[in-house]
Amino acid sequence: MGPEDLHQALQVLPLISHPNLITGIEHAEDAGVYRLTDDLALVQTVDFFTPIVDDPYTFGQVAAVNALSDVYAMGGTPLTAMNIICFPVKKMDIAILQQILLGGLSKMREAGVLLVGGHSVEDDELKYGLSVTGVIHPQKVLKNRGARAGDRLILTKPLGTGIVSTVLKADMVGEALLAESIRCMTMLNKTAAELTTAASGVHACTDITGFGFLGHACEMVAASDVGIRIDTAAVPFFEGIREFVEDGIIPAGLHRNRKFREPLIDRAANVPDWLVDILFDPQTAGGLLIALDADQAEGLLAGMHAHGLSDAAIVGEVVAGPAGRIQLL
Repeated sequence: MGPEDLHQALQVLPLISHPNLITGIEHAEDAGVYRLTDDLALVQTVDFFTPIVDDPYTFGQVAAVNALSDVYAMGGTPLTAMNIICFPVKKMDIAILQQILLGGLSKMREAGVLLVGGHSVEDDELKYGLSVTGVIHPQKVLKNRGARAGDRLILTKPLGTGIVSTVLKADMVGEALLAESIRCMTMLNKTAAELTTAASGVHACTDITGFGFLGHACEMVAASDVGIRIDTAAVPFFEGIREFVEDGIIPAGLHRNRKFREPLIDRAANVPDWLVDILFDPQTAGGLLIALDADQAEGLLAGMHAHGLSDAAIVGEVVAGPAGRIQLL
């Protein structure tokens, strides 16, 4: 489902108002947040999808990391999870499912998350993911909106997982490129989130997933009085994907993302088309995009590098205008 389809579908739902609801569906937040007490709120999310790698154990890891990321993006701490399984039991060896579940469990344990159950259905197409419940202080929720003019933007992982997955399906990917993509997709956003929540002056945060870097950047400034300026030369992406993009080996989701959001993009003449495609590439288990005070950005970035997040980079800034638009320089 493309972003335009999702936005259209959500139009039929009434706006939900409740005194304890901190975030819901109306602003495309990464997770729902419900206040239980003055100092405790629940964070809830769900995510599942079809395999994007060949190895079942790795697929389980990637799916778990992707689902957990929504809680981290809100500044929360995931506590429990439930498996969601769609499996063609008549067509596929049950040992494959066992490896998927073990892969997912490995990442839940790494995150300190307790698996408490799940649900399975027989399906012609394999799918796996998690519903995740976490906690957060109601006054410390990080939303995808709230960025202020002058903020710097930090991206914590390189782009390109959607492109690499497409190249893999075409049986054209090299071992080194695939290994780098898997390394990023199986890396929890736990450390990045903990460093972000400990930092001062953080005004907005989201994780980069199916809508691509530019799609999620657009959500960060939607219906606001600020815009974003991206230093495209600073945006990290996987070495070696440019040639595949230029050859047109890109995911269908990239085309949908670009069609939907390109009207909000102002692109300098020196920004090449292949790079714009990478910026629209739909990510799986992508990094965090963080907006924070300019005088705090270098310190947070240094902390991330010191904790092994070597790909993290300052990729742009929030500007006073044009409002709701993204400038690519």
